[in-house]
Amino acid sequence: MLLELAQWLARDIRAFSVFNYITLRAVLAALTALLIGLAFGPLVIRKLAQMKIGQAVRTDGPQTHLGKSGTPTMGGTLILIAVATATLLWADLENRFVWVVMLVTLGFGCIGWVDDYRKVVRRDPRGMSAREKFFWQSLIGIAAAIYLAFAVSASSSTPAFSLFVRWLESGLTMELPARAELIVPFFKNVAYPLGAFGFIALGFCVIVGTSNAVNLTDGADGLAIMPSVLVGSALGVFAYVAGNSVFARYLLMPYIPGAGEMAVVCGAIAGAGLAFLWYNAYPAQVFMGDVGALALGGALGTIAIIVRQEIVLFIMGGVFVVETLSVMLQVGWFKASGGKRLYRIAPQHHHFELLGWAEITVVIRFWIVTMILVLAGSF
Repeated sequence: MLLELAQWLARDIRAFSVFNYITLRAVLAALTALLIGLAFGPLVIRKLAQMKIGQAVRTDGPQTHLGKSGTPTMGGTLILIAVATATLLWADLENRFVWVVMLVTLGFGCIGWVDDYRKVVRRDPRGMSAREKFFWQSLIGIAAAIYLAFAVSASSSTPAFSLFVRWLESGLTMELPARAELIVPFFKNVAYPLGAFGFIALGFCVIVGTSNAVNLTDGADGLAIMPSVLVGSALGVFAYVAGNSVFARYLLMPYIPGAGEMAVVCGAIAGAGLAFLWYNAYPAQVFMGDVGALALGGALGTIAIIVRQEIVLFIMGGVFVVETLSVMLQVGWFKASGGKRLYRIAPQHHHFELLGWAEITVVIRFWIVTMILVLAGSF
C-alpha cells in the first residue's frame, strides 16, 4: 500500500525510490508491527480480561502453573493484527507469495480462534475435536501446497495457474524445474527432485506440522514466541538471498523470483513477536493461545517452502521438533506399554519443570538452544 504510494511519488521526487529496497521495507515492517503490538497490547489484554477470556491450566502439570489460571489468552489476535497491518502497509501487494502467506496465516489463526473460543468462552474443555481441527488444517495446507508447487516453479512472467494447466495437460507427468527440488543444507550441490506430488506432500507436512509444533511448544511464558521470532528472522535472510539472482547464484541457492518479498513478511513477524513478548515474558500478562501459535507455525512453514529451506526449518526449529516428538513418543509408549511413561509429563518443557528446573530457566535455555540451531542452520 505505502510502496505503491512511494513509487507514485518517486516519479517526481527521486528520494522516494529508496522504498523500493526490500531491506528498508523489512525494517519498517518490523518497526510498524512492533509499535502496533506495544501500543495496542494493554488495550487487548484489558479487553480480554473484561470478557473473562482466561486460560485454563492443566492440573497434572507443574504446580507453579496453577497460579496462571485466569490469565487472559487468545492474545495471538494482537500478533495477527500487527503482522497483517505491517505487511499490507510495506509489502508489494502484487507479489503472489505475500498473499498465500497471509491467507495461510489468517486461515490457521481462524482455526485457533474457534478452538480457543470454544474452550474459554463456551467453557467446552474439548474445543475443536482433533479430527475437526486436522481437517481444516489439512484443507488449508493442501491448497497452499498445491499453489506453491507451481508458484515456486513459475518464472516472474509466468502465472502459476498457467503452469498448473500445463501440468494437467501433460497427464500429471510434467517435471518441475530445479528450484522446486528438495535442497540438502551443508551440501550446496545436493538436491533431490520431488515432482509435483512430492512437492505437494512435503509442503502439506511442513505447513501443518510446523503449525502444530509451535502450538505444542506454547506452554510456558515466552517459550514459543522467541524461537518463532528467531526462526522467522533467519528465514527473512534466506528469503532476501533467494529473491536476489546475484546473491542466490553466488551462494548456490535456487533463485525464486518474488521470494525476496518474504523478508518484509518475516520482518513483520519478528516485530509483532517482540511486541507480544513484552507482555508474554515471565510472569506473562497474556497468552497467545491457539489463535497465535497455529498462525505463526503456519506462516513459518509456508515461508520455508517458498524459499526452499524445509530441512533448514527443521534444524532451526529444533525446539519445536523436540517438543512435538516428546508428545508423540509419550503417547506412543503409553499405548504400547499399557500405561507406562517415557517422560514425567509431555511436552518436554513440562518434564524439565517437574525435574526441578524453574520455568524461566527452561524458557531461557530453550531460547539459547534455538539461537545455536539458527546459527547452525544458517551456516
